[in-house]
Amino acid sequence: MTDGYVIVLTTISLDVDASVLGTRLVEERLAACVNVLPEMDSFFRWRGAVERDQERQVIIKTTAARLPDLERRLHEVHPYELPEFLVVAVDHGSEAYLRWLTTSTSVEAEPSTQVLPGELLPGESQTSD
Repeated sequence: MTDGYVIVLTTISLDVDASVLGTRLVEERLAACVNVLPEMDSFFRWRGAVERDQERQVIIKTTAARLPDLERRLHEVHPYELPEFLVVAVDHGSEAYLRWLTTSTSVEAEPSTQVLPGELLPGESQTSD
């Protein structure tokens, strides 16, 4: 999977500083955006027993092209022995948002060339219907 956009789901325990994880993934251009949801109860089977833990759901927005590097990096920094890594393909999104997502995760992009949602690229014009 190298074309398109994806949303990656993972969970982290409450004792992990989610801001460090999110910031690192965005700084390394592995993600355009990382959302960390509030505390939740998780129920799961682990090593033959039903477990319960308090965790946070982490939502990572990136490109399919960055997926292998994201997965490798997440496994390096994640404290779980088997971290959740579920990938959901994005079927559709606004053109401006997907353009921003692409430039935000591009390793070639310079900070001055970043396109924010709603901004036009050089040579583009605003049209109204």
